[in-house]
Amino acid sequence: MIDYAALESSIGQDWYALDPALQARVREGCGQEDLPWAEEKLHRLGALVGGTVARNSEISDANPPRLARYDRWANEVNEVVHHPATLESKRALWEMGYVSGFARDETARGRPTPAVVLGAASYLLSQADTGLVCSLGMTSGVAGLVAAYGPPDVAPQLLAGLRADDVDAGVDGSMFLTERDGGSDLGRTVHCTARDIGDGRVLIDGEKWFCSNIDGAAIVLLARPEGAPEGPRGLGLYLVPRRLEDGSLNHLSMRRLKDKLGTKSVPTGEVEFHGALGYALRPRDDGGPVSSDAGGLNRMMEMVNGSRFGVAMMGLGIARRCFLESAIWSHHRRAKGRPLVDLPLVREQLVDLQVELEAAIALGFECALASRRADGGRLRRILVPAAKVRLTRLGVEAASTAIELHGGNGYCEDWGLTRQLRDAQCHPIWEGTEHICALDVLRAIRRDGAHEAVLARLEQALPAARALPSYARAAAEAVDGARSELERRIGGLDRLDADGADGRAGRLTHLLIRAVSCALLAEQGVGDPRAALVALRYARRNLLPDARWDDRIAAEVGAEILSYSELDEEAAAKAAA
Repeated sequence: MIDYAALESSIGQDWYALDPALQARVREGCGQEDLPWAEEKLHRLGALVGGTVARNSEISDANPPRLARYDRWANEVNEVVHHPATLESKRALWEMGYVSGFARDETARGRPTPAVVLGAASYLLSQADTGLVCSLGMTSGVAGLVAAYGPPDVAPQLLAGLRADDVDAGVDGSMFLTERDGGSDLGRTVHCTARDIGDGRVLIDGEKWFCSNIDGAAIVLLARPEGAPEGPRGLGLYLVPRRLEDGSLNHLSMRRLKDKLGTKSVPTGEVEFHGALGYALRPRDDGGPVSSDAGGLNRMMEMVNGSRFGVAMMGLGIARRCFLESAIWSHHRRAKGRPLVDLPLVREQLVDLQVELEAAIALGFECALASRRADGGRLRRILVPAAKVRLTRLGVEAASTAIELHGGNGYCEDWGLTRQLRDAQCHPIWEGTEHICALDVLRAIRRDGAHEAVLARLEQALPAARALPSYARAAAEAVDGARSELERRIGGLDRLDADGADGRAGRLTHLLIRAVSCALLAEQGVGDPRAALVALRYARRNLLPDARWDDRIAAEVGAEILSYSELDEEAAAKAAA
């Protein structure tokens, strides 16, 4: 049980300890060999992000990075100056093992870090500062590309830095992908060229328009090799070190930093390349690189689903932080002689926010755990873009709700909620807008038959859903009906022309989101009356709209749902009636 009235503030708390839904997902995703380590690590991380990092994030937002392009003698230095608070948070997270994916612990334990722990770590840090998740999280993506495609004479040294737990020996990564013309049509808008100088080395010329973590030491980018054909197939993928082997700056210039709405802790700007030394990231053949750089876009796209999942968890983290702030506020603020939480409309709003949050947590961590399933590759392929649509939008909705609940105070910068809203608005854009992600869901259906994995997952959930108590059985019926409707709509795509199918991609994606989310909540509801009511409330809100009018769950047991208190079957049945 969580006593929100006993919490003066969310800052200073162990955020893992305050999140029973997350704890349940970690228990589900860890075997007995990993669970004690995972919980100890996440409690430590929860206290770090809820304390030092959360406090520093407010300072960083008010004191964003600045570009020092020249020194006092007008020498070009291209350095980004960070506030000490930002650097303190980065150092603490790096030394905790967040950046390396807990590589030191993997070596000490002789076991890989469970995927659910990696997802939980990003989710927890996102509650404090999604800009830090971006600036630190890109490092693991760059490391994956270097490990798979880096030149043998360069990769080992770079990987040692990219996977280091010592911040002073560490190397952080960046991905410069966005062009002046926009980010979703890379095959036709890339303005960088690569001139081969032999032995897998190239010289890069051109510009990149929106470069996050602009001062990263290891930069991955797309460029078109000289003489390569136009279009996406002619692109190559390259690694550009910020500094050369002699320590001097590579031949690049930072034009300016962007004045962004939010995510100010991560510096984003425009970069020009003037014959910058780079290394081709391409498949190896018998220990050495093959001759062609073509196919770079495909190699880059291998990382996109992982990046999209990271952005989805950013939105989820903001939604969770805003719910926590709203719950604490509503237990302290009084109106009409009562705490806000006791006012029927406020309680309804909070319960509905929590229900949507728990559905989003279930969907997000289903992506993290998909690899454990027989058809996990296809399941993750379609669920990640769908989850990004829902989780990032929920971050915006939750932040707006929290500000409104706090009234005029919430609208003021010194209460911290404005930053959540500003940061949240970034995530529906990063790594593909909602339109792009919905079209990617459609592409996963057409190219990979990934809907078959979703339909099978829904079918797998139905027996558990049907085992719900009779008062919550309508949730199972809703899942069954949604599965049939999803299958029918997907089956009808072949009768549509290209524009007709594209026009329905958004509606199809949202149906998939609601069906899978409800199925996952229904699975969690077996044997747990509180969770069964959450599943029922979600079904009534999203799949059974006619049943929403008479729903009394928030009125009857809203306090118990918000505090994660145990409910007996009798009270749950009465609330569901």
